[in-house]
Formats: sequence, C-alpha cells, structure tokens
Amino acid sequence: MTDPTVSRQENSPKQPNDSHGEFKSLLLPETSQPDDNREFPAEPPENQILTVEEDGGNYLNSVPPFSWAKLWKFTGPGFLMSIAFLDPGNIEGDLQAGAVAGYSLLWLLLWATLMGLLMQLLSARIGVATGRHLAEICRNEYPSWARILLWFMAEVALIGADIQEVIGSAIALQILTKGFLPIWVGVIITAFDCFLISYLEKCGMRKLEGLFAVLIATMALSFAWMFNETKPSVEELFIGILVPKLGSKTIREAVGVVGCVITPHNVFLHSALVQSRKTDPNDINRVQEALNYYNIESSAALFVSFMINLFVTAVFAKGFYGTKQADSIGLVNAGHYLQEKYGGGVFPILYIWGIGLLAAGQSSTITGTYAGQFIMEGFLDLQMEQWLSAFITRSFAIVPTMIVALMFNTSEGSLDVLNEWLNILQSMQIPFAVIPLLTMVSKEHIMGSFKIGPSLEKLAWTVAVFVMMINGYLLLDFFMAEVESFSVGFLVFAGIVGYISFIIYLVSYRSSRSSSWSSLEMSQRVVSTET
Repeated sequence: MTDPTVSRQENSPKQPNDSHGEFKSLLLPETSQPDDNREFPAEPPENQILTVEEDGGNYLNSVPPFSWAKLWKFTGPGFLMSIAFLDPGNIEGDLQAGAVAGYSLLWLLLWATLMGLLMQLLSARIGVATGRHLAEICRNEYPSWARILLWFMAEVALIGADIQEVIGSAIALQILTKGFLPIWVGVIITAFDCFLISYLEKCGMRKLEGLFAVLIATMALSFAWMFNETKPSVEELFIGILVPKLGSKTIREAVGVVGCVITPHNVFLHSALVQSRKTDPNDINRVQEALNYYNIESSAALFVSFMINLFVTAVFAKGFYGTKQADSIGLVNAGHYLQEKYGGGVFPILYIWGIGLLAAGQSSTITGTYAGQFIMEGFLDLQMEQWLSAFITRSFAIVPTMIVALMFNTSEGSLDVLNEWLNILQSMQIPFAVIPLLTMVSKEHIMGSFKIGPSLEKLAWTVAVFVMMINGYLLLDFFMAEVESFSVGFLVFAGIVGYISFIIYLVSYRSSRSSSWSSLEMSQRVVSTET
C-alpha cells in the first residue's frame, strides 16, 4: 500500500513528448503543502457513474488505441448536450429563417453549429481535466459577489430557456389533443418531468441517456418524414449550405441563427455530464483518451442536431418562402399553416409536427432541470436530495412560466412577442457563461497540461467575441425599437453600463493572480492509490 496522499504530478506518468506543446510539464510550488481541510465535492451515486476502464484502472504509459467498444461507453453526454441545439426556441428560429430567407442561411446554420461545438468541447475539456464542473470552479475561483452574480445570471438564462421549452411542449400537447388542452394545462403536465428525471437518475445514467436517445430519434424521424413529404429542392439546399449569402432583409433571421447556438446553461451542463464516466483526472493519458472519445461523440451528436435543424429550415423554406404567411409564421401557428399547405393524408403533417415539437420540448425541459441542479449546487455549494434539487430548480422556472402562459395565452402574436423577449433575455446572459469558460480553460493552475494552447485560445475568443457582438446587435436593435420614453431609456442605459462593467471585470480577471484555492486544489490534488 502506498502513501494515501500522493500529488497529481507524483501519480501521473511521464508526460508524452508533443511537438506542438500540448503536454506542458505541470509545475508545482516546492513550498506548497496539501491542505487537509480542503472540501471535496460529494461523490455522485454509483449508478450514475459508468466505469469505462478495462484494465483495472492502472496508470498508463501512453494513450490507448481507438476502440469502438470504448467509444460506445463514452457515448451519451454529448447527445444530452445536443438537446439545447434542438429546443423549441431553436426550432422556431429554424422555421422563421426558412420562411423568410429560404435556403440562403443554411451555410450560417452549419458554421454556427461548428462554433457551438467548439464551446461545448472546451466545456467537456474542463470537466474531464479537473474532475469538477464549471460552476464549481467558478465558485472557488471568483470572489463571493461575482460568484453570486454569475449564479443569478445563469438562473435567469435558464428560466428564459425553460419558459420557451415548457410552452413549446404545451403548444405540442394542444396540437395533439386538437385544442382540448389549453396552454396552462400543458405547462402543468410538463412540470412533472422533474420527478421523471429523479426516477431515471435512481435507475442509472444509461436509463436517462436511453430516454434522450428515444426523444432525439423521435425528433429526427418526425422532421425527416416532413422533409420527405414536402420534398424541398436538393439542389437549392446544397447551394444554401455551400454558398454564403446574406441579404439586407434577412439580417434579423441571420442574427437569430447565430445567437441561439450557445445556450448559457448548456455550457455549464456539459462540463458536469462528462463526469458520468469514471476517469482519473490524475492520469494524463486516461484524460487524453476520454477527451478523444468525447470529441468524437460530441461531433456526432451535433451533426445529428444540425441535420434536424436543416430538415425544419428546408421544410418551411419549401412551403412558405415568398408567401404572405412568411412574416407571420411562428411556433404557435406553424402546424396549422403546414396543414393548410399540405393537407391531411394517412399521417396528417400537423400531428407529425406536434410529435416532433413535443419531443423537442420534453427533452429540453428535462436537460434544463438537470442543468439547473448543477448550476445551483455548484455555485452555492448546496448538497441536497436529488428530487428536492430538481423540484426547487423546476419551481424557479414553472412559476414564471405559468404566469406568462396565462398572460400571453390570448393570441398568437402575444406568444411571438414573448418569445422575442425571451431570446433577448438569453442573449444577454451568454457572456457570463462563455467568459468564465474561456478564462478557466486557459489557466495552467486549473487545467495543468490540458490548458488550451495560444492558437486555440485565440480562436475560441474570436468565436466568443463574434457571437457576443451578434447578440449585442440584436439587443441594440430590439431596445431601439421598444424603448420610447426618456425614463425607461435612462434605466436601460444605466443597466447597460452595469452590464458592460461586469463583462469588463470578467475579461480583465483573466490576468489576475491565481487564487489560493486553485493553487492547492488543482495543482496538488491528493488522490488515494493502491498497488
């Protein structure tokens, strides 16, 4: 038996040579000593952790060769993450882009998905390399006031996303029941998914992932069926993907396509999901192996989500581009417009649309609940029963959702206005997820040898700044159109000053001195080993 307190560097095998500098040596201060009073996160239940090691967990001298069987064991977290690219808010953005711009924005959909993939791979990287998720790291890295503010911003973004997702499910239930269920009843029914996720968590992580596999397959089959039924032009579709084109009349839709690729709560979620696979963060080669598999799995998952989004955009481009309905179509009336355009048949397209929308809404509300648990427990360091955490998280969203469902259930136009406000709300929160992610993943005292290199860091910040500028344009355009009185304008201006000031603080924090917690916790993490 070896000494139970062995540092990360002492346990790690010799780092492999790398001409590109990816595996830099991890320097530890010689005078630093482990702090026995440090608090470690509570270990998840055993049935939520999948063992992927096939060699007894011994330390490796090199990264193992690729294995299809091993890839299957790592498959799951990326597909749960991809749900955020398929929520009702994204579906509505797809159908509006298709109806207003035709096939011309498909190239932007592709590149936006790739930008989202980059952010999600960095989220997975920080989760695997540190053994902690992003909210936990932010809790220990930032001062208390900044941590609480970041938590508040993440909760606001989550509530905004959840309102869209729950109302999307409620609209689908209304369609499938031929209008029998009003929106507010659908909201109540959807609220019970918090108990479903608690039950599936107790059954094991694979059961939960199996449910999402069924829901994603349902979306794919439903929207692929609609694609086949409406028969969009394949030639125009490929031209739209390969030839960049942006007209003055489609800028708003283009901004919507880019703005929805990064969902704030999803950045936090993915860093937690990857820890469902048991990977020793002290073994550099095992971490690299896990990252390789997660890169493949996440890329495959977002390819599937891209195809589903493409199906929706193409269907509405074929059916409504250039028509009088193009400017008025939204999530509420889309099914009825499809029915009027393509009729009934053996399988009415209205109900196929409703099934796909219900799968999108249900899957995204469940992942939203899941993300809410990690965000709350991570930022606030709360440890509670999973069902209670899910109930509290769900209550944060369901109560305001019920209020807006009753307030906006008067007309199709009012729900479209609500959706526009919710998109603005989520766009405003993007910097408060992306900036902490890029800050932490580029710090050596947190990431060790898995700190991203200068080239990748520049690329990531370029993508982040581009997305934030796109959303900034959306915010400016929206407020200029909505704000009319001086008093409201003054309040908006004051809010913008505080908003920008906090962003500047987060960006400038990149060069701050490393926190004492990180220096001890991440550079000299102690582990128990047996020989």
